Amino acid sequence: MGFGFASCFVFVHLLLAWYAKGQGDGAISSYLLRLNTMDAAADDLHHHSHMHQDHGHHPSSLSSSTNQIDPQLMVFFMISDLKVGQVMPIYFPNRHLSPSQLLPKHEADNIPFSLAELPNLLRLFSIPQGSPQATAMENTLTECEAKPIKGETKFCATSLESVNEFTDLIFGFDTKVKTLTTTHLKKSTTGLLQNYKVLEISENIPSPKLVACHTMSYPYAVFYCHSQESQNKVLMVSLEGEDGDLVEALSVCHMDTSEWSRSHVSFSVLGVEPGTTSVCHFFPSDNFVFVPYSATL
Repeated sequence: MGFGFASCFVFVHLLLAWYAKGQGDGAISSYLLRLNTMDAAADDLHHHSHMHQDHGHHPSSLSSSTNQIDPQLMVFFMISDLKVGQVMPIYFPNRHLSPSQLLPKHEADNIPFSLAELPNLLRLFSIPQGSPQATAMENTLTECEAKPIKGETKFCATSLESVNEFTDLIFGFDTKVKTLTTTHLKKSTTGLLQNYKVLEISENIPSPKLVACHTMSYPYAVFYCHSQESQNKVLMVSLEGEDGDLVEALSVCHMDTSEWSRSHVSFSVLGVEPGTTSVCHFFPSDNFVFVPYSATL
């Protein structure tokens, strides 16, 4: 059951192309103070933080009340475990970017994006100190200002134009890149965590150089984009949920984790040590990955 790439990246690809051509300027400035992306700030940030390398300031990976793995962290697996017919529990939030969350670069660049400016930012966005939204903003800024791990290049982009500039920096201005993301082809209403059966691994792309971008909790769209030159594989996996969901899922497998901190949450989830095995993870639908176009041919 091959769904193909086209459906999985067309939305983000079109948005990125639109902004790269400068056609988004001024179109959404009236939405600057809409905070709809932060309604579930605490839960979202808990999930987003752990998808990056651990810098020592993230919350615990285990629920203290149940001593069980947080359902939101059920996105990690080892490549050796991924086989057609395999059933695995996966947490798949079906989130989407909307125009109201995106700022053109000239507006985003005029807003301070710094932990030192947090008190002023809270006043700007009329967010009370100590609120979940304020905590989410603080943690996002802290994550964005943390030092990268060895071999990693990272950047928090506050506009799609800035995302394009970062990918140009990583791949070179003359390299054609392809945008990949997760697509929900059929969505049930029965919850975010369920068992999924692997129907097909439609693509298996070795890609030593890639850029992964994760959305962060903030009053407007912020993308945590990072690249680490190492042995990686990008997989597109067709999945069927026990409640009828159909997902064409993007995942990235990091084949060498020897430079990762032992406190990285994936090791707790998988019960492995750094450098002993691959670590793979599925991407939610509002995250995306860039790979050189030649890698997909």
